[in-house]
Amino acid sequence: MEDHESQRKLRILCLHGFRTSSEILKQLVLRWPEPVLQKLNFVFLDGQFLAQGRSDVEGIFDPPYYEWFQANEDFTEYTNFEECLVYIEDYMLKNGPFDGLLGFSQGAVLAAALLGLQAQGVALGKVNKIKFLIVISGAKFGGRKYGMPKLAANPYSKQMDCPSLHFIGT
Repeated sequence: MEDHESQRKLRILCLHGFRTSSEILKQLVLRWPEPVLQKLNFVFLDGQFLAQGRSDVEGIFDPPYYEWFQANEDFTEYTNFEECLVYIEDYMLKNGPFDGLLGFSQGAVLAAALLGLQAQGVALGKVNKIKFLIVISGAKFGGRKYGMPKLAANPYSKQMDCPSLHFIGT
């Protein structure tokens, strides 16, 4: 007989994209094949901040729309990033434990950064170690063109021992 841990569905905290919502991400993820959905327990969280501008999904999906944090037009200055980290950790403490993170677009950038920040002891220090990451249409902070929040200055500075699955394109 298998132990309870091996029978438990993996719990995944899902972080939506920029100026969308948990409900929109839920509608998209729940289109996945049934055998996959049966093995996973998805928990969808809305960003802390109402969208401060127009959403690209207006007319396709209903509001409200949310953001995890804000950036200026060329993504060189960020606001509310540290507040976002506290918000997510508080949610994980109250509603966890979570085995992994799933992020779409801005949520994917955030999820990947959270993994690195947790490994460095900068964020998510009060919750269990994230065991895996699912990135959908993601990117990373930084690069030649973009800046990054001060706290996320080095989320990828060391190699992480964590499996990840990346969806790119259709």
